Amino acid sequence: MMNLWKTIALSVGLMTLSAPALAGDLGLDVTIVVVDQAGAPIPTAVIRHPAEADRHRVNTSNGEWTTDVLYLPDGSELIFEKGMDLTLEISAPGYVTQKISYQIRKRKNRATVQLEKMSVILEDDEMDDPVIQFGRDKPIDGAE
Repeated sequence: MMNLWKTIALSVGLMTLSAPALAGDLGLDVTIVVVDQAGAPIPTAVIRHPAEADRHRVNTSNGEWTTDVLYLPDGSELIFEKGMDLTLEISAPGYVTQKISYQIRKRKNRATVQLEKMSVILEDDEMDDPVIQFGRDKPIDGAE
């Protein structure tokens, strides 16, 4: 019975010693803040790495997105390390998509991206109702 307790104590001790080593394997946190031209956060903004299929939504209250790793479609992880050049695409409905490049530092990895509102100029001529055409495989009975 005493050997069982020693084994358990040794296992717990080894797990606590290996926990800091695992924490050191994580990447460096990078925070991207997406704002409009007035400096207000854009709650509908999304961030995407060009090699990644997923889009990441920002926090709707402050426009921030923070992570230390990205998961690529091939199953590999892109862990953020010091000196790495990170390319991201930032977009939001009604705003021009922006592509940024950021070099990761040891600390304080925070970048603010200001998106420009799309300018749409509508003329009176363009305000007609759209024409939607429907095709038919078979004519309606009696109509040709």
